[in-house]
Amino acid sequence: MSREKNKLPVQRPGVAYEVGYGKPPATTRFKPGVSGNPRGRPKGAKNRLPKLNEERLKSIILQEAYRDITVRDSARNVTIPMAQAVMRSLAVNAAKGQHRAQRLFAEMLSTTERQNKQLADEWLSTAMDYKIEWDEELERRKRLGITDLSDPVPHPDHVKIDLNTGEARVEGPWTKEEKAELDMWLAKREEWEADLAVLQDDLAAEESEGIREIIRDDIKHAERILSIIGQLTDRFGR
Repeated sequence: MSREKNKLPVQRPGVAYEVGYGKPPATTRFKPGVSGNPRGRPKGAKNRLPKLNEERLKSIILQEAYRDITVRDSARNVTIPMAQAVMRSLAVNAAKGQHRAQRLFAEMLSTTERQNKQLADEWLSTAMDYKIEWDEELERRKRLGITDLSDPVPHPDHVKIDLNTGEARVEGPWTKEEKAELDMWLAKREEWEADLAVLQDDLAAEESEGIREIIRDDIKHAERILSIIGQLTDRFGR
């Protein structure tokens, strides 16, 4: 006598369905031919070759280079990026007298300093050209009475060049957005200064301690706003 194959029980109308181990509710069972994970990993995606415009190896190298690891530093453990740990190990070995480490470290240091100097020289040259050209343009506008054109950002007056050190810096807004924000705060500075003076007069004339406490809070707020404006003006040399 042949043994009948095991089949999933079919729920018939009007017949109670027993729910338990291996018998989920009928409404939640997977339907034949329908995946239980329709948004899962596509077949073969794990070993998919990169596209022509992808550089997956570079991404992996950068991820590993800046992955934090824990290393021993004297008497304590510190967490630093992998790249920093490698460079620290190289520098320590060079300091211990290992000739190969000394040569490699010296070459890397020399290359880094040379590249930094090249960038600094390019920045100095660019800043000088920018300042000279815009000074000439603003002088031309002044000479011809042209007043309907906006000033450049950053303004050439804010470009500071130190020929003794070969350094160039900008002491002013770098973008139009920074300039708009600075102009807004500068326009409000006189209003806050006037409000602060009124609050100080009110505090001196008020006798109620409860109201005086409120006025003190308002004074602190006004002073905090003026401090922020002061920091902006110090930053941008205004």
